[in-house]
Amino acid sequence: MYTLTGVTKNYRKRRETIEALRGVDLDIADGEWLVVQGRTGGGKSTLLQILGGLDRPTRGTVTFDGRDLTSLPESTVTRVRAASIGFMFQAFNLIPTLTAAENVEAALVPLGVKVEQRRAQVAGALDSVGLGDRARHLPSELSGGQQQRVGIARALVKQPKVLLADEPTGNLDEDTRDEIISLLERLWREQHLTLVLVTHDTAIVERAPRVAEIRNGCLSIRQDTGTQPS
Repeated sequence: MYTLTGVTKNYRKRRETIEALRGVDLDIADGEWLVVQGRTGGGKSTLLQILGGLDRPTRGTVTFDGRDLTSLPESTVTRVRAASIGFMFQAFNLIPTLTAAENVEAALVPLGVKVEQRRAQVAGALDSVGLGDRARHLPSELSGGQQQRVGIARALVKQPKVLLADEPTGNLDEDTRDEIISLLERLWREQHLTLVLVTHDTAIVERAPRVAEIRNGCLSIRQDTGTQPS
């Protein structure tokens, strides 16, 4: 699925160079669940952005599904991202004026999916996260956990190859966090997803079959049980 070789990412801050990633080498297998743990500012989100084609490394290569994202034109990367990569965010990132169904449907519009098929996929995605009866609700009418479920449905409605989750439980209480992680684990197994989740929450780390730690831009594998979805 992914092969990262010597990935370095530098940012300029005034006269200073910030090294967000330092020579990261990483393989992520098809169907794997990888958690990346680390402190704020350690490089977790930068790594996720590069995996998602939202940013490019300063040096190194990022191969996704046999294609080097670093050498592709931006228009091609955008198409790959739209079709094959789903995203989840800590802040949910739902459009407040759209219903749950409309927020999920927005992920399909760039793919040119016909209206009838879009509606069927949206209904299926909301059902899969237990929100089939909340399709017409606005985000303001949903709890935090329900909003994140809409975010999961939006990420998965296009049936991506990989789901990238950036602190997806950071705005949730402990009980709701456990519900969301259990839901993600079930969907990972059922849909044979590749799941990459970044977090600082040790409760999530303990459930993952493979764990990497990132410190000051350097990544190391801490745990690898070899568990795959059955």
